[in-house]
Amino acid sequence: MGKAPKTSKAEQREITTRRLVGIAREAFGERGYASVPTEEIVRLAGVTRGALYHHFRDKRDLFLAVFEDAQREIAERIATEADRASDPWDQLLAGCRAFLEACTDPRLQQIVVIDAPAVLGWDVWRQVDARNGLTQLKLGLSELQDAGVLETHSIDALAHLLSGAMNEAALWVAQSDDQESALEEAMETLATLLQSIRIGP
Repeated sequence: MGKAPKTSKAEQREITTRRLVGIAREAFGERGYASVPTEEIVRLAGVTRGALYHHFRDKRDLFLAVFEDAQREIAERIATEADRASDPWDQLLAGCRAFLEACTDPRLQQIVVIDAPAVLGWDVWRQVDARNGLTQLKLGLSELQDAGVLETHSIDALAHLLSGAMNEAALWVAQSDDQESALEEAMETLATLLQSIRIGP
């Protein structure tokens, strides 16, 4: 029998990085950034502290990778739900709802809504958000404008306004005693706001 192909250094680096991010994401999502020591992460990952700091500058840098991973998951959820609707307007609403629903997931909520702004600061938070949710939102709004369904002077301005509103709504829903009811209230209000700039029925 032939020998199994050797894992290259680049592949091994990728495997270790993914393992550290996966374990850190599970721990951060369950207990919060401040409650998880790096010693626990390296123990669960089965690596040394040196290996951790070889891949990440510090705990904050590891959290940034976790946050980006969580944001990518949210973007995928938005795209999946939007694709299930055939009408562009319904796709926009479905995407908005998917974002708010994702932010009620306790672990995503802890990482994205609660910890990320405090740990990373708003500038970094906004940069990561812009690469994921904001980009998707701009594309959706542009499609609606091209289809003659949306009236706006600036797609960029509208996208930032809507993104800010939904991020604030996500925080409000997360802090609500009845998140399910808060989510429905947020969606009904958002739909009313969007309807005011819709052209036609």
